[in-house]
Amino acid sequence: MGRALRLSFRPVKNPKLSRQMQAGTRETHMRVYSNRERPNHLGPLPLERLARAENVTAASAAVPEDVNPASPDSVAEHAREYATLFRRFLQGPVAPPSPAIPDDPQRRAENLKASAYFLDATIVGTCLIEPDDWLAPDHPADSHALVFAVEFGREPKPGEPGDIWIRGANGARSDMRCGEIAAILSGYVRWLGCSARGHFADDTLVDLSRLAIRAGVARSVDGRLVAPFLKRGFRLGVVTTDYGLATDAPLAPDGDLGEMAPEAYFGIDGTRPGWECDEDELRPMQLGRYPMETIKRVDVPTTLVIRQEIRRVAKRGDFFKRAEAGDLGEKPKQEKKRFPMKHPLALGMQPLIQNMVPLQGGREKLQPTGRGGDLFDIGRNADAIKALGYFLGADFVGVCRAEPWMYYATDEVEGRPIEAYHEYAVVMLIDQGYETMEGASGDDWISASQSMRAYLRGAEIAGVMAAHCRKLGYSARSHSNAHSEVIHNPAILMAGLGEVSRIGDTLLNPFIGPRSKSIVFTTDLPMAVDRPIDFGLQDFCNQCRKCARECPCNAISFGPKVMFNGYEIWKADVEKCTKYRVTQMKGSACGRCMKMCPWNREDTVEARRLADLSINVPTSRPAIIAMDDKLQNGKRNLIKRWWFDLEVVNGVAGKPVAGTNERDISLGRDDKLAAAQKLAMFPPGLQPPPGTTLDQVVPADRLAGIEEYRRAESPDAARARLKQNGV
Repeated sequence: MGRALRLSFRPVKNPKLSRQMQAGTRETHMRVYSNRERPNHLGPLPLERLARAENVTAASAAVPEDVNPASPDSVAEHAREYATLFRRFLQGPVAPPSPAIPDDPQRRAENLKASAYFLDATIVGTCLIEPDDWLAPDHPADSHALVFAVEFGREPKPGEPGDIWIRGANGARSDMRCGEIAAILSGYVRWLGCSARGHFADDTLVDLSRLAIRAGVARSVDGRLVAPFLKRGFRLGVVTTDYGLATDAPLAPDGDLGEMAPEAYFGIDGTRPGWECDEDELRPMQLGRYPMETIKRVDVPTTLVIRQEIRRVAKRGDFFKRAEAGDLGEKPKQEKKRFPMKHPLALGMQPLIQNMVPLQGGREKLQPTGRGGDLFDIGRNADAIKALGYFLGADFVGVCRAEPWMYYATDEVEGRPIEAYHEYAVVMLIDQGYETMEGASGDDWISASQSMRAYLRGAEIAGVMAAHCRKLGYSARSHSNAHSEVIHNPAILMAGLGEVSRIGDTLLNPFIGPRSKSIVFTTDLPMAVDRPIDFGLQDFCNQCRKCARECPCNAISFGPKVMFNGYEIWKADVEKCTKYRVTQMKGSACGRCMKMCPWNREDTVEARRLADLSINVPTSRPAIIAMDDKLQNGKRNLIKRWWFDLEVVNGVAGKPVAGTNERDISLGRDDKLAAAQKLAMFPPGLQPPPGTTLDQVVPADRLAGIEEYRRAESPDAARARLKQNGV
């Protein structure tokens, strides 16, 4: 049985806040019970409680359809465009067999199921393939199937913002997600050295419904598929393979599907509670699952931004680009392209990420088409865009103006100047996943896959949304990790999705902390913009130094904030950080600072109350920071460690050459690290100048960077200077 968190605090006695919380948090998907003791391969639903039967005849059955027909103004056509792209990667070449894969079929099945849940499948099962399951005589000689369902998303009610863009698009949206997951997982298995082919509604060689019944993902009721616990519809995806897996039994034909069992309804196993879908209907869709409306909004950010002093920088100055060009030395140059793709799961995502770039859109001005409803109300437009983002899977959505200083000055390939070309920026955060991060050190072999999953999902969501804006006649372009012409952090700040944190170049959100990746699309669709937020983070981070203490390369500042290119920031040493992330050999990339942050919390009622206390009672912050260490938050939870430690070298996924980082937490070394810390910063004057391309090496001048940090202006001095100058 799952357990509730041990911390317990009395609610803050603030009647105004309580009313806001009652109105705004009806639908926030918080669990009462923690899932810290629940292995990831079991998934978010209590499927293990359902009755199973061995002798169930699997006959073809109809999958659920959209309740509403898709309108010509819906996003369905753009979801299908991305599904068509994903079809290209359902099959491909098989790598040489991996010598490091366990022989145990149960461990293999658990790993593959957990991988599917990591990619947000809703229900997953496995089964053997029978001859009648194939739809075509020319098919692979695969013996096993991983079967998964992707649940339909919530749709707005008629008349709500975004309704005509969303209603009737659930089938296309869910098929797109099934295509994405099937392509990634089949690619993953092929990198393990086994045959694998992905299947979903738009491209399948197997009867999806028969396999779903045999794998215990759904059962047939009057010729239609019904899945346990899913009150909305769903779509199916399958990976067929010769990779031997332990199999599941079908659902018992007359067994309870679990909806009304008290244990399931209250989620005592740490599972998704049964009341969730009902509460969905009580919360406006454009607000999303997290109560951002309860967070204080301010007219200017909580950290100083001096717009007139910000110098636009070349994209070539990004330190990953500098590593790629050779500015940081030969080893970072060699490892730059390899470091996020050392694990076969990340390699399964790589082709999708790269091939979405041509779909990101353009800069050219368009003429409104008159489609998509009345677009003269800028507030409703913003709400509709947010509802669409949440429907497609974003965790947070905000809107700000795409100000010129948010754009890069030049690109990195040709040195081409980039002029600001859109008025608005839609900013979204994608959660990297608490459960997987709970099991990781932050810099082991799953780290890059966490990043790549969030980057891929963001690119998919923003690409569909930007295409939809273009259909309405408004220019739009998405900016992904694979290709962006916009610097994301200032957009996150101005759109009110986070505050500057001690981690430096990572903004922190009040509900998921720093464990997110961002995606932005810019557009000329007129929208009301959001304001920045203030949840007390500047005071909290000023007192907390845990991320700095736990940083593997001592790159996060123990000291005060400084001014950097017009921004007030705890400036991290990005040269140190980049070199470690790119060249460290006991894992792929690094997200240890996100793992260690006290704001990286499980989404339970008790954890939400703790966040509320952090925000509204400043005197509680020192105790919360100290208690985070006493509870050893940040220590690896090995129950949640579902992935295989693998490194692809010369095309073969094998045991990591140098081993695996197995860090937990390191108490009591703050002062020693702070005393030894020597940080460098690289303002525009120390970056490659605009026009520099990747084939030109501009070595990083570390000594000059250290000197820049030593004499950096303090925020207080900057404010005094501005006041003296009448600004």
